[in-house]
Amino acid sequence: MSAPQGRGELRDQPQRSGTDNTTPTPTAIESSAFPGAPHRWLALAIVMTAAFMDLVDVTIVNIAIPSIQRDAGASFGQIQWITAGYALAFAAGLITGGRLGDIHGRKRLFLIGVAGFTLASALCGFAANPEMLVASRILQGGMAAMMVPQVLSIVHATFPAHERGKVFGMFGAIVGLGAVSGPLLGALLAEWNILGLEWRPIFLINLPVGIAALLLGRRYISESKAPRALRLDLVGVALVTLGLLMLLYPLTRGRELGWPLWGYASMAGALAVLAVLVAYERRKAARDGSPLIEPSLFTVKSFAAGIAVQTVFGVALGIFFLVWTLYMQVGLGWTPLHAGLTGVPFSISVSVAAGVSVQKLVPRFGRKVLQAGALLMGLGVLLYIWESDRYGLAIASWQMALPLVVMGVGMGLIVAPLTDAVLSEVPREHAGSASGLINTVQQMGNALGLGLVSVVFYGVVDDSPAASGLGPAFVNGFQHALLWVAAVMAVIFLLMSALPKRPAQHLEAGGAQALLPAPEEEPELVH
Repeated sequence: MSAPQGRGELRDQPQRSGTDNTTPTPTAIESSAFPGAPHRWLALAIVMTAAFMDLVDVTIVNIAIPSIQRDAGASFGQIQWITAGYALAFAAGLITGGRLGDIHGRKRLFLIGVAGFTLASALCGFAANPEMLVASRILQGGMAAMMVPQVLSIVHATFPAHERGKVFGMFGAIVGLGAVSGPLLGALLAEWNILGLEWRPIFLINLPVGIAALLLGRRYISESKAPRALRLDLVGVALVTLGLLMLLYPLTRGRELGWPLWGYASMAGALAVLAVLVAYERRKAARDGSPLIEPSLFTVKSFAAGIAVQTVFGVALGIFFLVWTLYMQVGLGWTPLHAGLTGVPFSISVSVAAGVSVQKLVPRFGRKVLQAGALLMGLGVLLYIWESDRYGLAIASWQMALPLVVMGVGMGLIVAPLTDAVLSEVPREHAGSASGLINTVQQMGNALGLGLVSVVFYGVVDDSPAASGLGPAFVNGFQHALLWVAAVMAVIFLLMSALPKRPAQHLEAGGAQALLPAPEEEPELVH
C-alpha cells in the first residue's frame, strides 16, 4: 500500500495486534509499501535542497563579512555575532528541533523550519542596520535548527534500508558541493553587486529556493512521527540555552567592553549552569525517561571522547574560517572573488579526501586515518604560518595552495568517518539522541571558536603598533590565531586515541543508519 500524493502519514508505531488487514505490518512496509512510494526521490531532492541551502548559508556569509562591515558599518563585535549568533541558535535548537519533529511530525516541523528560514533570510537581506542583521541571523539559525534535523528523519521514514546507503552517498556529495560552492557563490554575488545591493543578495538568494521547497514539500513529503514520542524537556532546553549564552556573550563582546568583571563572572556562572543541567538530566532520566540529553551516553568511552573531539574541532574551524577571511580581504586587500577562488583547492581537497577515507582507508586502517587527518591538518596550518611569514603582504593565491590542500586533505580524513567512529559503541536504541548531540556540540564548538577570535586574533591586531598599518597587523593576528589552531589539532590527535580502533559496523545497507534516529519499529503507514 502506498500513500496518496503528499497525503500519506508514516507513523513509527509498534505493530498492532489483531487481524486488521487494512494496516500493513512493519515487514510489509519494508517489502512493499516503501518501493511503492512513487515520490520518495522527489521528496529526497526537496529535503536535500533545504540541507544544501543551510550548508551554503554558513559558508557564504564568511566571504562577504568585509563587505558587510564596510556597507553596514558593523563593529567587530557585531561581525562576530553575525556568524556566532547563527551558530549559537543552530546549536541550541538542534536537539529541540529533532524532538519537536518526533512529537508533532517531521514534515510539519520541516516546513515550519523552511518557512522561517526563508523569512529570516529576507529580513537579513533587507536589514536596515547591523543590529537588525544580527537579530535576523539568530532567527535564521533557530529556524535552521527546526529544518535540518528533520532531513535525516524524513529519509529514514521514507526509504527502505537497502536504499539508504545510496541516499547517504548522495548526501555526502551535497555536503562537499556546499563546501565548494558557498564561498564561490558568496564571492560572485559580492563582486557583481547586483542592483547595487552589495552583500544583500547572499541572503536574498534563499527566497526562491525556500519558496520552492515549501510548495513542493507540502505536496510530496509524507508525514511521519516517532513511536511513543517523549515530552519536550523545556527545563533542559532553557538550561542549555542559558549556559551557552552566559559563556559566549562575554567572549564575543569582552574585547569591545574592555573585559569587564561581569564577563568573567558570567563565564564562571555558565559552568555552574551546565553542571546543574547535568544533574537535572540525570534526575529526569531516572524519573520519566525523557531527558533532553541522555546521560547514559557519556558512560561510553568512545562517545565521550568523540564528543570532546567534535567540540574542540568545532573551535578550530570557528577560529580558522573567520580569521582566514579577514586576513585575505582586509589584511591583504583582496576582493571577495579573489578570496573565494583561493579557497577552491581547500574545498575540493576536503570533498575528495572525505570520499576516499570512507570507502577505502577507514575499512583498512580504522582510527589511524582520523589521527593522520589531525596531523595533516596541523601540518597544513604550520605551512600556512610559514608561508604567510615568508611572503608577507606580497603572498599570492598559488603560494597558499599547498598548505590549503594539505589542510583540506586532513579535514576530509576527519569529517567523513568521525560520526561512525563516535557512534560505533553507542547502544543502538540511543543512536538518534547521540547523533543529535554530535551535531550540537560541533556547532557549540564553532560558536565558541568564533567568540575566541576576540582573544586570539583581535587582541594581537589591537596590540600591533599603529605605524605598521592595518595589513601587517592582520598578518600578525592571522599567524597568531593559526598557532592556536595548530595547538588545537594536537589536542584532537590525543583525544582520538580514545576512539575505537575500528568502528563497529552497525549500519544498515552499508550506509548511514547510525546517523539516523533509531525507532523501535519500522515506520507504519497510516491513511
